[in-house]
Amino acid sequence: MLDRYFGLGEKHTSVRIEFVAGATTFLTMAYIIFVHPDILSTTGMDKEALIAVTCIISALATVATGVFGRAPIAMAPGMGLNAYFAFTLVGSGKVTWQTGLGVVFLSGLFFLILTLVGLRKKLVEAIPAGLISAISVGIGLFIAFIGLGNLGLVLRDEQTLFSLGAMSWTVAIGLLALAVMIVLELLKVTGSLLIGIALATIAAAVFGYVDKPDSLVSLDWRLGEIAFGLDIVGALRWSLFGSIFTLMFIDMFDSIGTLVACCDKADMRDKNNQIRGLDRLLGIDAVATMVGALVGTSTTTSYVESAAGIEEGGRTGLTSVFAGVMFLLALFFVPVIAIVPSYATAPAQIMVGLFMIKEIRKIRFSKVDEAIPALIIVIMIAVSYQISTGLALGFVSFAVIKAVSGRFRQVKPAMWIIAALSLLFLVIDWLPRVIDWSRRFV
Repeated sequence: MLDRYFGLGEKHTSVRIEFVAGATTFLTMAYIIFVHPDILSTTGMDKEALIAVTCIISALATVATGVFGRAPIAMAPGMGLNAYFAFTLVGSGKVTWQTGLGVVFLSGLFFLILTLVGLRKKLVEAIPAGLISAISVGIGLFIAFIGLGNLGLVLRDEQTLFSLGAMSWTVAIGLLALAVMIVLELLKVTGSLLIGIALATIAAAVFGYVDKPDSLVSLDWRLGEIAFGLDIVGALRWSLFGSIFTLMFIDMFDSIGTLVACCDKADMRDKNNQIRGLDRLLGIDAVATMVGALVGTSTTTSYVESAAGIEEGGRTGLTSVFAGVMFLLALFFVPVIAIVPSYATAPAQIMVGLFMIKEIRKIRFSKVDEAIPALIIVIMIAVSYQISTGLALGFVSFAVIKAVSGRFRQVKPAMWIIAALSLLFLVIDWLPRVIDWSRRFV
């Protein structure tokens, strides 16, 4: 039954491979269970309820992606998106967290409308192949940087942007796990990333760097503290339109970038070189954001860590089903999962980044008008730690270069829309100042 529904034989995979892939995806993004509640709790939302909601929405969205989208893609509340919600939208003091959730809901609704009318798919198909490869490379470099940071090997530095971290036993454990993953990958051992994570956690426990969990099971979820507390009516204000648009834009291009990169890696392109079921995946993404706002969390989006499971052989929606079930189980075993340290999963993120960076060979550097925007995308995604910013700068530069060089016809109409939206995204924070300045002359 599973073989027939998910097409395991057709994709040359098996239940065992899909399970290992799902477990790998889950472990490489399980940090969201702990990091996300920490960020959103700064708004006054109940932290224990946030932990439960994070597990629930991640489980529901990921399983839905597997069952209905039939793709090895995991979804969860997005990093960056949660920071915008907590520190910019609510943290500014303009709105309460309830109204903020209303803004998230509306951004997901508009996102869904764009999907239903087919505009989002046209936007994706208008992006040149070279820029799509650049998205994969940029996200890969981004993941690698996150992994190096979680490992403690690379740190942010105000003078040099990045600096080398100090050597410690935890860094050594992470490097050992990375070495194990590399060796097992060279030997083509299935589950190499998962094995490395497990060995690193065991080593950390042996040397006393992992505390014993206080309990094995936790059932104190306190969902009533935040679930269905959103204020949609309060979010229907002109002053919040910019915030709605910003969340929609970030989610749109974060998910587009992630889905294009991961689905391409999972061999999900049809004979016309288009990603199969892209509209359905984008629709699930939008609905997940709306449901997430209802139960009490910021924007839900596709996760680049899905590439870890894909690299382990995941090719069907069964990978997502397994990952989603593990999120659901995490709802009961949060204390146990908490002992897996970030420096144990960091090597897997580094390896995933390496795998995705290999797409750089598909960028045509001989074509300057595509090479420069591609380079901007790669660099800015990595150094800004924001996928959407890198994409926006790359898309705008692509349109500008084509226009200046007189090659208007080489840009598809939908690509001009992308460039315009990208420009609006980049300047949206300046609009109130421009309006105030212009009023002086009226």
